[in-house]
Amino acid sequence: MLINDLSARIRAHEPALHAAAERVLRSGWVVLGPEVKRFEEQFATYLGVRNCVSVANGTDAIEFALRAFALRAGERVATVANAGMYGTIAAAAVGLEPVFMDVALDTRNVTVAEVERAIQVGARAVIVTHLYGNPVAEIREIAQLCRRTSVPLLEDCAQAHGASVDGRAVGSFGDAASFSFYPTKNLGALGDGGAVTTDDADLAKRLRALRQYGWSEKYRVEMAGARNSRLDELQAAFLNEFLPGLDALNARRRAIAQRYGSLLRHPSVELPNWQAGSVAHLYVVRTTCRAALRTHLSAAGIGCDVHYPIPDHRQPVFGETYAHVRLPNTEKLAGEVLTLPCYPEMTDADVARVANAINAWDAQDAGH
Repeated sequence: MLINDLSARIRAHEPALHAAAERVLRSGWVVLGPEVKRFEEQFATYLGVRNCVSVANGTDAIEFALRAFALRAGERVATVANAGMYGTIAAAAVGLEPVFMDVALDTRNVTVAEVERAIQVGARAVIVTHLYGNPVAEIREIAQLCRRTSVPLLEDCAQAHGASVDGRAVGSFGDAASFSFYPTKNLGALGDGGAVTTDDADLAKRLRALRQYGWSEKYRVEMAGARNSRLDELQAAFLNEFLPGLDALNARRRAIAQRYGSLLRHPSVELPNWQAGSVAHLYVVRTTCRAALRTHLSAAGIGCDVHYPIPDHRQPVFGETYAHVRLPNTEKLAGEVLTLPCYPEMTDADVARVANAINAWDAQDAGH
């Protein structure tokens, strides 16, 4: 069993995807055409925001949002260190210095207390990641804190399309939000893609310039730090087909997560703590015997993965730069998290197969 079977999703939507590709071929538009315009409008409406600016991928979305905040090179940006390095990579591209925030052990997400600490030590912008499809429970309070301190807030929603807090979509609380449409995401294309959403018209204008050479008009470059980063028409057409079914697919993900919760019964495996409004992008358990459990699942023909094994501040690229930084919860999670298969095309029997394999695992043989 694969950890995520993309071929099953493609098969389930094959006629609609062929029709979408045919629309693009017949239109003669391949870049920034009607499919992109339609998707940007519909995704903004879905989130309840005024503007959506699509780009080539989710990491560009983070980078361009930070550039649009008009931060100066050398300024500090707060980010978590347990989300795969994407925010840190984008910050480095802008010339910003990361301030790493720890996360809560139960939700794996940042808290308002950590954001406040980061601002107190000089963070001039904050990236808040809604990890694994679990919305940050205190996002409203974090947004209020950032407004009071005049620190722009970017929500990283790459794993949280359709997630909500108190009925309000994530991606609508901050000054801007970044999204990835990588194929494995809850709303994924069949290739790379990303977007930044915002209610700020001036910010959206800067983002549109940043994604296309810094043009204020064709061939007139007025904005520094720009490049070519555009969602192509074909991927936008595919997203236009997937978007109407996003809520139903998220509901299936939640049902799978709930089924795991009812079936998994192993004393050495800790289950995730889902917030209301989650969309179960990844089903991530914890165990102190991770290597042994991975070996056991592999022998049973079940795919699994680690999201993510190396915290940002411990990445080899930094050498000893952040050797003094201590993020105890982040570091503990990096050694214990394990991702199980969780995608909408899974059957109840598939879920039971994974759960039964884990329940049958003899952790004592692994030394625990």
